[in-house]
Amino acid sequence: MKFAIDLPNFGSFADARVTAEIAREAEGAGWDAVWLWDHVWRDEGVPYGDPWILLAAMALATSRVRIGPMITPLPRRRPWIVAREAVTIDHLSGGRLTLGLGLGAPAKEFTGFGEEWDAKVRAAKLDEGLEVMARCWSGERFSFSGEHYKLADVQFLPRPLQPHIPIWTASTWPVRAPFRRAARLDGTWPLRRDADGLSAPLSPDDVRGIAALIAEMRTSPEPFDILVAGVTPADDPARAADICAGFADAGATWWTERIDSHGTFERQRERIRKGPPRP
Repeated sequence: MKFAIDLPNFGSFADARVTAEIAREAEGAGWDAVWLWDHVWRDEGVPYGDPWILLAAMALATSRVRIGPMITPLPRRRPWIVAREAVTIDHLSGGRLTLGLGLGAPAKEFTGFGEEWDAKVRAAKLDEGLEVMARCWSGERFSFSGEHYKLADVQFLPRPLQPHIPIWTASTWPVRAPFRRAARLDGTWPLRRDADGLSAPLSPDDVRGIAALIAEMRTSPEPFDILVAGVTPADDPARAADICAGFADAGATWWTERIDSHGTFERQRERIRKGPPRP
């Protein structure tokens, strides 16, 4: 299992210099990746930083950790712009980008700016956007005509530095459709919804079910990543390691520490400095 932290792109983390410094500290503390949220207006009265500019600062401040947005809502962005930004970060970081994509939330980040919130429309835009991005990254001249996006005789260079930029998509357990999409790609960040539609923590049994479903749906022989996000006790390393080991045994390949759940900014930063909950 590998270990990551995820940082909001707002509040104290909106400052690119601060976020870059934290990413450098995380690398020194032994984390394997630093992920970044992508929101434009989630919480009231706080500053926001553009996630791609923050990622550029993180790329220049580090040399080993993987970086990437978790999760960029592709339906409220233009896929050819995301393709260009992703390739630029991939080159800038020396091939360390992992790209997280999803439908997006909350609703006001769509409706507040005149974007479509209907789930079926967002899903269709995500699927079209994935195809557009793959064509952009091919380096070949192409045209595309879909329900939502149309490109005419375009070519994008350079190609990604990595032979293949890993794409992980958000999914909701136990809904099957998002996992069908994820199974065609490289990984997934699953959430769980309870009977009332509210977010609930994943259990190791949930992860076993997810791993079995991916194995059923997946046709590629390439490895597939399952990311679990949660909170471990910073003052009890043995307990923290046990929590992660249970998910690793169930099939999770990444643990992401929810830094936003560790209280104040200083406490969040202290948790990062203590390093990952390795066995």
